[in-house]
Amino acid sequence: MNLRGYRMRDEPEINFIPLIDVLLVILIFLMVSTTYQRISELQITLPEAANADKPDLKPTEIDVGVDAQGNYVINKQVFRYSTAEDFAALLTSAAQGGKDPVVIINADASATHQSVVRVMEAARLANMTRITFATRLPGT
Repeated sequence: MNLRGYRMRDEPEINFIPLIDVLLVILIFLMVSTTYQRISELQITLPEAANADKPDLKPTEIDVGVDAQGNYVINKQVFRYSTAEDFAALLTSAAQGGKDPVVIINADASATHQSVVRVMEAARLANMTRITFATRLPGT
């Protein structure tokens, strides 16, 4: 016996109108309360130098080439590797007293890793800390 009776229940649904109203109020609040920071600049008059000699800002570059047979080239002078100390002396003489020279290693793709490490070790012994590798784009 069913004493409660038979009622049709409606499916619950979400009403999006109040949600949209709340989101619009939040959006307006954020737009009004946001502060836009203006970057202030200082008006500075820099002093002038009496002697305006421009120093040479370009560092000394030492090009070191390594081929697949283990030959080395430092600034277009070919030689064979003997010891790391001799190699470091050659790098120091190639720097010609330049301050903080850059060693650019141009290694052949089939050169051994050991030959490249020798160049890096000689640069370390010569207190040259700036080392870079030259590469090329594929197809060039």
